[in-house]
Formats: sequence, structure tokens, C-alpha cells
Amino acid sequence: MDMYTMPLHSVNSFRGTSELNLPIKTSFGPLTPTQTHERDGLCKPLLKAKSLGKDHVPVSTSPMKLSQTSNVTISGLPPPVEQYSFSQAVLNAINVLYGIGILSMPYAFKEGGWLSLVLLMVFGVICCYTGILLKICLEKCHGLQTYPDIRQAAFGYFGRVCIASSCVEYLIMMNDNLSALFPHAHLDIGGIIRLDSYLFCAIISTLVILPTVWLRNLSLLSYISAGGVVTLAAMVVCLLWLGVVDEMEYHPSRTALNLGNLPVAVGLIGFCYGSHSVFPNIYTSMKEPSRYPSALLISFCVSFVMYTAVGVYGYLMFGDSVKSQFTLNMPSHYVSSKVAAWTVVVAPITKFALTLTPIAYGIEELLPPAQQNSYVVSMMIRTTLMILILLVALTVPYFGKHPYYIQMP
Repeated sequence: MDMYTMPLHSVNSFRGTSELNLPIKTSFGPLTPTQTHERDGLCKPLLKAKSLGKDHVPVSTSPMKLSQTSNVTISGLPPPVEQYSFSQAVLNAINVLYGIGILSMPYAFKEGGWLSLVLLMVFGVICCYTGILLKICLEKCHGLQTYPDIRQAAFGYFGRVCIASSCVEYLIMMNDNLSALFPHAHLDIGGIIRLDSYLFCAIISTLVILPTVWLRNLSLLSYISAGGVVTLAAMVVCLLWLGVVDEMEYHPSRTALNLGNLPVAVGLIGFCYGSHSVFPNIYTSMKEPSRYPSALLISFCVSFVMYTAVGVYGYLMFGDSVKSQFTLNMPSHYVSSKVAAWTVVVAPITKFALTLTPIAYGIEELLPPAQQNSYVVSMMIRTTLMILILLVALTVPYFGKHPYYIQMP
């Protein structure tokens, strides 16, 4: 029972008629005058009777909120955190699961053969189960709330500071596709600073993503997540439109299993379900945490259906000539191909903030308590992370050489 939902007969103990009778013992002899004064202070009323009149405390004994029954304010409590509904939790979970990995599903089927569909199902079941295990970890171990907490409990301080590279990949993906759409874009400042298309689009991508990173409230991010789900759904519609309406010729493959390239398929499929760092934040932000397994199950089912549809249909359409990103196979003169190209650019915007949030939370938890709730400090941390991610994307050799961003032979 917490102090906000206790019956009012317990609230009455805050009035002047109640006292605390706590026996104070010492193993070092009789109490000193100072200790005697402290003991007497414990037996004084917590609040004077005149500070709370009868009109402030009803005589009903039904459970009610403390804030509704008295004028007592507790300034030491943290500010309330807005939580989101079951549907918002499902949208956030679908957005992190149903990600840019869908672009590589036909390529994964090409590398592993048609039996890669079994891998997709097995990985989905395993990752859904491990996502539920994260909930059990948060419930069993007191004080764990975020994924960095779980990493620290398992691997020590090194586990907390270890940062994943998904955010860098999202920025590279947006930058590469945006620079491909505008290959001649550049910035020239007085002949002193000249940025080519790649650098200019990288800065533009960072500036576009940055406002979404400043959002700390996951209930607001759920609306951006809805945009991400719609964006990727539009990408699937474009693929279906190309085959049904534009009547593009099919080139089906008959390869059932390709053991030589099966590890590539395993890696691509595993990447599609690699969103566990966000699950603890989704769980702790739900109004009804008990419904978290149901939200996770729905999200994995929707993602599996969409991954299967794109993988099967894309592999049927392009066959063994399918590229690492199926949009590269779509003829550029079709309207559906142009729409698909822009959805690839927009998709990282809807997913970046949700992926960066656990990292930012992990850093903010290391701050002094007085600064953890400061929005200005949070903005500075997240802006610094964005700048570091941009520098990594531009300077670390071969970081961008990922199957989503290059055309493989």
C-alpha cells in the first residue's frame, strides 16, 4: 500500500492527536541531553491540530488520493511522468521492430534461400520471449528501470557505457539516400568552406533529426512512431504496386537453402528484431505494465507478417538479381519507385529518437539528482550525442559500408 492510496483512517494519523512512540535504545550507556531532546522531538505531533481542520479531512474510510483529502504537499517527490496507453505502447514497439531491416528481407531470402522464412519465424519467437524476460528482470531486481541498468547488473559499469551503433546507421542511411536524390547539392561559403553533396546532406539530416531527439516523453514519441509505421507501410504498398499495377516482370528463384551464404541471412534477420534496448523504456512508461507481454506479442506478429510479405514478394519479383536494398531494383521512372525512395529518406527520422532515448537515459542517470530532471541539461546531452554520431558517421573508416547503403555485386 502506498501513501497515495491509503485509507483515510491512516491519513488521520497525520493530525495532531497522533504520536510516534518509538523506543530508542543505545548500547553506549544513558542518553545524553542532546539525544533526549531528539527523542522527545519524535514524540511530538507531526502536524499541529490547527494546521489541519476537520473540514480538510473527511471522516470516510474509503481509499482516496491524499491530494484530494488534505492540503499537504510533498515537495520531495519527483514530478509525475506522463505514461502512455496500450495502443501507444504497441505503436512504439512496432516502430522499433518494423524498421529499415525490411529493405533487406528479399536479399536475406536470396542469401539463405526460401527456408530463411523458418529462420524469420524462429528469431521472432526467440526475440519475443527474451523481450518478456526483460520485464521479469525489471520486476525481480529492485531499482532496474532501463536497459543500461540491466546491462550494468549483468556486466558491471562497462555494460552501462557500451553504446550500440544503430543510431549511426540510421543517420548514414538517411544521408546516403538524400545525397543520391540530390547529387549536385553543395554549400559554398565565400570560397572558404565548401561542402559537397555528401557532407551537406549529412548536416541537413542531422538538423532535421535533432528536434525529435529533444523529446523526452515517450507518449509524444508514439505519434512519431505512428508516422514511422505509416512510412514503412507505404514502402510495402509501393512494392506491391510495382508488381500488380505497373506489371513488372517476375523472376522467381527456386533455391530452397543456400548453406554457403546462410550466415548473411542470419545476420540480416537478427538485425530486424534487434530492438531490445527500447523495450524496458516501453514497459516502465506504460499505464498498465501488466499488458506489456500482449503489446510485445502483437508487435512481433505484425512485424513478422510485414517482413514475410516483403521478403517473399520481393524475392519472387526480383529473384537472384535482388540487391541489398530492394528499392535499388525498382525502376526509377515509375512513380511508385520515387515514392519508395522518399520513404527510405523519411523512415530514419521516425526511428532515430526512439533508438537514442535509452542511451540518453543511461547518461542522464549518472548526473546528480538535481540535474536529472533538467530539460536544458537533457537537450545538451542529446545534442552532444547527435554531434558525436555525426562525427562517427563521417570520420570512422568503412562505418557506412553496411548492406543497406551499398549495392553489392
